[in-house]
Amino acid sequence: MSKNSLVYFILWILLQVLIEVNCQMSLKPSVSTKPTSTLIDNKLYILGGRDLNDQFVGKEFFYLDVSVPFNTQQLLWQDLSNIDMVPPHDAATSVRAGANNNTLFLYGGFTSDQTMALVYTFDIQSNTWSIPRLTGINNNIRKYDLIGINYNGKMYLWGGKFYDGSPNFVNDMLILDTINLSWGKGSLVNAPAPRALYGGSNDKTIQWDPKSLNINMGNALTLSEVYIYDTINDNWSTKTTSGKIPSNRGGFSSILGLDGQRIIIFGGYFNNPGYLDTSLYVLDLTNFNWYVPKFSGKIPNPRVHHRANVIKNYMVISFGHGYDNSIESDILLLDISNNSEYIWTTIFDPSVSNNIMSTPSFSSSSPLPSSTSSNITPATMAGAIVGSLVGGIMLSFGSFFLYKRNKNKQNQEIIENDNNHSQEGVETPIESNVHKVEHEIINYNYGQEAVQIPRDANTTDHEPASAIVNRNYNHGQEIIPTSNNERLSLHTFKDEILQAVKQENQNLRSEFLQIIRQEISDITKK
Repeated sequence: MSKNSLVYFILWILLQVLIEVNCQMSLKPSVSTKPTSTLIDNKLYILGGRDLNDQFVGKEFFYLDVSVPFNTQQLLWQDLSNIDMVPPHDAATSVRAGANNNTLFLYGGFTSDQTMALVYTFDIQSNTWSIPRLTGINNNIRKYDLIGINYNGKMYLWGGKFYDGSPNFVNDMLILDTINLSWGKGSLVNAPAPRALYGGSNDKTIQWDPKSLNINMGNALTLSEVYIYDTINDNWSTKTTSGKIPSNRGGFSSILGLDGQRIIIFGGYFNNPGYLDTSLYVLDLTNFNWYVPKFSGKIPNPRVHHRANVIKNYMVISFGHGYDNSIESDILLLDISNNSEYIWTTIFDPSVSNNIMSTPSFSSSSPLPSSTSSNITPATMAGAIVGSLVGGIMLSFGSFFLYKRNKNKQNQEIIENDNNHSQEGVETPIESNVHKVEHEIINYNYGQEAVQIPRDANTTDHEPASAIVNRNYNHGQEIIPTSNNERLSLHTFKDEILQAVKQENQNLRSEFLQIIRQEISDITKK
């Protein structure tokens, strides 16, 4: 192997080591509260928010792949911050919508950057942000601390607040048509009073209206009433709740259960800012009865200003305020597949089917030991795969070079039978009817060997002829008496052989470097 090839090979090995190390390292988000979380095609996108020092996190944009199992203690975030064009902000809202229902729509948010647009879209196919041109009503007021809900390509934006030197609460219903890119407004008749930091969910199974939007009271107000917006008839109605009604709260999260017959809420704050609740509450939509579900697993610390999504069998809670992220994960998982008992877990398994147990439990919850989890984490798995790949490639290259070396050695042993710098007599049979002089030049790294075969015309028998081989290991040349024409022909032939050998060496080097570059390119693309 040439010196340059060895250098490239070593650099390639070092690159593999760096890749293997990076496979086990992941982005550590600085976001704490009020980001947006949007699930699109098995990717949970996180954008914006504030850090632990209550400062905007900047252009921080990343996602979590939920198509594969993961452990919340070792999250593999994928960073997209280098393509983020949205100015720093928090308290915005986002939905999955658009003509093909695969576009992230971002609305509003609180920001100090006056250049921030009201609406942004992110195309997950091209990984590009853009600012859509919207028609319809003139809507220039930027709202924040509200919930956006998509139904049939329309993004419903109720309430929230806007800032003009001080917060102003509103109760209007804005409707963004994400397919036709136009604004509209909903009815305010019988709408709830202005508020923000409420909980909302898109309920498609309420018995008297299969296409309704539930608004749970927020901003530390009572949850004894539920307001329902009819998206078809554009009107509001109110339902009074019963049972174990949660205390007044705001900044909590709410999701629709897997069976579509209950709403689950978690966290939030109360009139006393120092008091946060760890309890789960469930609202049965068949009778609007509140109850505390039975659950097991390790109870997480309470959170406020977090986000929640339903992914497979889990209520996935993202970030928030109220926990120590050096100890507890930024992601909480609540297995809600069994309505008789929910389970706090650290293992996400996307392969488990939605087998819903519909029998609710109204008893108080009691914590049980956490379920046993596998020690094999995604990072370990990725490291093992990459390590195996590197080992296999190294073994292949090593075997290749050993083969070439042994082959060259065998050729050398065939050509030279003695390395004692002596002369050897080589007997070469001469075929009959040989009418010309044959010259054989054997050339390799250490010297050149010339074998002259004497001419014997009209020979009928094989006769041994002696050829003198002078091995010169000081890069000399054998001196063979011959005519001028023969000397010129011999020199030309020797040059051709030298050129062929050099070209073969160059081709081998080029192939080797091409293999290395291809491997580096393939791994970089992955």
